[in-house]
Amino acid sequence: MSALGGAVVTGAGQGLGREIALRLARRGYAVHVTDRDLRLAKETVDLAGERAWASALDVRDYEGCRTAAEQAVERAGRLDLWVNNAGILITGPMWDRPMDVWEQVLEVNAIGTLHGVGAALEQMRPTKRGHIVNIASLAGLSAVPGEAVYAASKHAVVGLSGSTLADLRRAGLKDIHISVICPDGMWTPMLYDRLEEDEAAMSFSGTLLQPSQVADLVERVVDKPRPITSAPSWRGGLARVGSASPAFALAALPAVHKMGRVQQRRLAKKLNRTG
Repeated sequence: MSALGGAVVTGAGQGLGREIALRLARRGYAVHVTDRDLRLAKETVDLAGERAWASALDVRDYEGCRTAAEQAVERAGRLDLWVNNAGILITGPMWDRPMDVWEQVLEVNAIGTLHGVGAALEQMRPTKRGHIVNIASLAGLSAVPGEAVYAASKHAVVGLSGSTLADLRRAGLKDIHISVICPDGMWTPMLYDRLEEDEAAMSFSGTLLQPSQVADLVERVVDKPRPITSAPSWRGGLARVGSASPAFALAALPAVHKMGRVQQRRLAKKLNRTG
């Protein structure tokens, strides 16, 4: 039995999810590495060592999420931590794609997080302890042209996180924490093929974060829970200003979008791509 109990990480086959899983294993958690692609999840486990095991999980499947939580309890005795990291990005105005494409974004990013929170709380509420970390985005704090449905899904994650935390406190559950992390654009497989996409420019409008930088924040909130953390903090502040002043945001967004396109071209040139 792990001294720290069990941890479940979704979307842990690559990128940020893998980095989080590896760090949690080093900390001593018994880590349930989950991903839609079992092969990738197993590759993460190979790197994490004996403190980890892999399962295929589609977060749109609530019963699958419940099983993942139950298996963590079986292995470690209790569930201490659940990290909702799985997500997808599809860009474009919402009228540009079939509705079932946008529904998939909402199902994975928003409903998938809902499923993870529900499965985790099912195990944590009886023990009156635990921590859920939800990976959202700065897109969950403000309007993002070109990423409207993605932004909607991440707004849902932010709202679910804060509201459920408030419900836990009202219920007297002071040792179950929910932290949401809202990072800027991150250089992961989600963005690797977006350098030529005009609609993805907003994700490149700041300095791209590395998975290790966001994993640092995850470790920080695991040690000291916070309801919401944005990275970098100054961009989070700008996002909140934009949300509070929509007219200001609409006026500023074209310039921010242009900055993103410049960054895309620079990065494409550095990687010897055209666009």
